[in-house]
This record gives sequence, C-alpha cells and structure tokens, in this order.
Amino acid sequence: MVQQIELALDTFGDIQAGADSKVLTHAQVIRNVIEESVLADEVGVDCIGLGEHHRPDFAISSPEVLLGTIASRTRRIHLASSVTVLSSDDPIRVFQRFSTVNAISSGRAEVILGRGSFTESFPLFGYDLSNYETLFDDKLDLFAALLKNEPVTWRGHTRPPLTNQRIFPPIESGTLKTWIGVGGSPESVVRAAHYDLPLMLAIIGGDPNRFRPYVDLYHRAFAQFGRPVREIGVHSHGYVAETDDRAREELWPDYKIMRDRIGAERGWPPMTHEHFDAEIEHGSLYVGAPETVASRIATTVKALGISRFHMKYSAGKLSHEKIMRCIELYGRKVIPLTRDLLA
Repeated sequence: MVQQIELALDTFGDIQAGADSKVLTHAQVIRNVIEESVLADEVGVDCIGLGEHHRPDFAISSPEVLLGTIASRTRRIHLASSVTVLSSDDPIRVFQRFSTVNAISSGRAEVILGRGSFTESFPLFGYDLSNYETLFDDKLDLFAALLKNEPVTWRGHTRPPLTNQRIFPPIESGTLKTWIGVGGSPESVVRAAHYDLPLMLAIIGGDPNRFRPYVDLYHRAFAQFGRPVREIGVHSHGYVAETDDRAREELWPDYKIMRDRIGAERGWPPMTHEHFDAEIEHGSLYVGAPETVASRIATTVKALGISRFHMKYSAGKLSHEKIMRCIELYGRKVIPLTRDLLA
C-alpha cells in the first residue's frame, strides 16, 4: 500500500491575460500568485511551489520573497521553490533566505535545488555556462554542509573556504527540507542519494513510466550507501475544469503558445493538437475533470512509488480566474479522489 500522497501545486508566475485579453504586468501576476497560494491553502493543497526564472514570460525571479508573504497569509500549506537555480546563486544566501521563510511560516519552508532548465541566470549574475556542472557540484556540497545547522568548515573550488563559520538565522528546529530537482540525468539521481536528499523528478513530456529506471537507480544508490531511501516526488503540468472537454478547450490555446515559444528555443517542433491529446491520454499532461486527473495522478503514484505530486497549474496567458477555479477543483475534488483511489 502506498503511503498517503502529498498533493502540491506549482507555478512559475506565467504572464497572464486579463479579462480584456490584454497582458497583465509582472507586478499584477505576482499579486495574483499570492492570491492563488492563499486559496490553495484554504482548499487543502499540501504544498505550493514557486519557480525561479529570469525571462519576460515568467514573473517570479525571487520565490523566497513571495513565499515569505504567502507564509504570513496561510496556516498549513508548505512553501517551496520549484526550483532554486543553485548554480547561479550563493548557497549561504539561499540557506539564509529559506531559513527566514521557515521562521516566518513556523517550519513550513522547503527548497528544491536544481541546475535549471533555463540558463538566463548565468550571464545575468556573471557565471560562465562552461562551468555548469562544476558550479552545481561545488555549491550543492556547501549547501549540504549548511543543512547540518551547525558551524561550517568547508573548502571547495568556486568560492573562498569557510572555517567554523556560523550561519544566521539557523533553523529553529529540525532541518530545512531540501529536494534535488532532476530532469533526466542519472548523475543527478545518484547525487541526491549521496547527499541523503529527497528526489523531485521533473516529467514534462512522455509516459511517466519511462522515469522508472531513475527511481530504481535512486533505490539502488541508497542501498549501496546503507541508508533508508528518501521521498520521491514528481512535477508535471496539468489543469482541472468541470469536464474533460472544457479542460482541454480552455488549456489548449495558451499551453500551445507557451510550449511552442519555449520549444522554438530548444529545437522542438510546434505542438499539434494530436500531440496535446496524446500527452493528456498517455503522457505527462494531467488535464481534465477532477475524476480524470485524480485517476491519472494515482496511476503515476503507483507506477513510480512516489509520495509527492506537484502539478504546474499555470500555462502562458491562462487567466487568473480560470486558474483560481482550477485550484479550487484540485483541492476540493482531485485531492480527496486521488487519496480514495490509493487507499
């Protein structure tokens, strides 16, 4: 029997359109994200994840600032980044910012660390992309040392060493929950196990079952390290409406524009409606009525043995009003239906 699944939501703060179809400002989208997160807390969502990006189509560049604001307006929901691009940041500052959110929220902060599927932050903050791997390896090693919540002595390759250095504010109790976000690299899976950290799989296309070898690798790595395996989560895109047809009709135009814009940067062909339907029916788009989405999530949970599922609910210009209805349905219907299917 699968342990009780945690069901979460993610957003990158996609730039939305208003009621008049005009594009909203980044500032308004940020305010909307706060309202969306408050609603997620009210309807029983377990965690809200905010992604860090530095490009015009996403509003959130500093998730921790928003998470601190959301913390003061919510009661129980966990507050995560999705992801924090550690390679182009300072591990100590990242730890301090999330430790601060943890204090504001009385222990609800989480951080998902990754190398980032977008690279805009590297030139923005003065990092050479040729050091992509080295930067992440070195900074993750330091961040793992900070998680012990005690004075740090550390030496690496990308910054001066530390000797018995205390970091403030410390975590009040326990530790800062830290995940490693992985998009498909076996080395990253083993790295997560090496540092004894939970694994978050970003599955944004194709059959989720193709990630089963990464789950198996994670388990084997923990067995070799002689430690009990940690949690595994999945991040995928999705959208909930009252019926399957309505969900597809509402999501399709905005999702295609977003997917084609990013795809053009990466050499992907434009998305066809047939591809869109195939991703919903057999791939990694969790779209439909609550019963449909719950069934798809439960199938993935069983196939991969995960304990956390994050659904990215925002997509291009998809309106705040539609998103709010999606969040309400996800919390009030999808979550209980999914848990019933897994009981």
